[in-house]
Amino acid sequence: MAPPEVVHQGSVKSAAAGFTRPASSVPSCAYVTFLAGNGDYVKGVVGLAKGLRKVKSAYPLVVAVLPDVPEEHRRILVSQGCIIREIEPVYPPQNQTVFAMAYYVINYSKLRIWEFVEYKKMIYLDGDIQVYENIDELFDLRDGNLYAVMDCFCEYTWGHTPQHKIGYCQQCPDKVKWPIHELGQPPSLYFNAGMFVFEPTIQTYHHLLSTLQVTTPTPFAEQDFLNEYFRDIYKPIPLDYNLVLAMLWRHPQNVDLDQVKVVHYCATGSKPWRYTGKEENMQREDIKNLVQKWWDIYNDSSLDYKNQDGAVDVDPFVVALSEAGQLNCVTAPSAA
Repeated sequence: MAPPEVVHQGSVKSAAAGFTRPASSVPSCAYVTFLAGNGDYVKGVVGLAKGLRKVKSAYPLVVAVLPDVPEEHRRILVSQGCIIREIEPVYPPQNQTVFAMAYYVINYSKLRIWEFVEYKKMIYLDGDIQVYENIDELFDLRDGNLYAVMDCFCEYTWGHTPQHKIGYCQQCPDKVKWPIHELGQPPSLYFNAGMFVFEPTIQTYHHLLSTLQVTTPTPFAEQDFLNEYFRDIYKPIPLDYNLVLAMLWRHPQNVDLDQVKVVHYCATGSKPWRYTGKEENMQREDIKNLVQKWWDIYNDSSLDYKNQDGAVDVDPFVVALSEAGQLNCVTAPSAA
């Protein structure tokens, strides 16, 4: 199979290179993330807000929250300059759900972000992602497509798939070629849904929800669903925009950490706010350095949100975030 076509960085205008976006277009775009429950993922969202501020992004961070996100966590996020949008849970068809219902409610509820039509274009980022270089240039990608980074099939969480069983990975398609004679055409390009560029529309929003009601849930929940739904308009972008940490030990030849702009802490044990170093691969020096890099931003008080008067606007509840073990955590499986 020929290597997939990727939208290379050279074709994306870079704000760092001096590209200036018209002031009138600034409110038309935003970053968006998702938060559910009263667990410690709020730390990840705070870190993300401060990371976007550090790289001087021109756009706000919208946080789509389920009703079960407590008021004190919402106040923390507002104090860090986030825009809070409460959304209702999205339930998959009950008669088709063969996995834990809570997992599906948490993940499929992300489909609500297609309703945020006050924004022309948005970049979705999971709460366990950090942005280390300005990526505002992605808002200038051609309309009409969904852009994201191709996933890797090599981790054990993919063990249920034919890709993993035969050793095929789209990150290195020539290493183990897809057996067309035995299995037919290779699978469509598959993206990691922890980060993607999309255009909210009411039509797409309603069609996503109606399609979900006639779709059998699969192990990777909304990631599988989004890949199938947007299969025909998906365009890959370089992995520098969403480095899944498993790439460091699965495909090190494809990774240049000096070029990486976005790091996705989705490997088991890699969440910086839970890091112990005990899980497999977590004692690697590159992992330790990336965890410390996240904490350097999170702990940098100069990155706290300042209101229009220039005063630091940090809610007293932020203090609670530094107290380890005080928050209940609701976790869900990761596809990466």
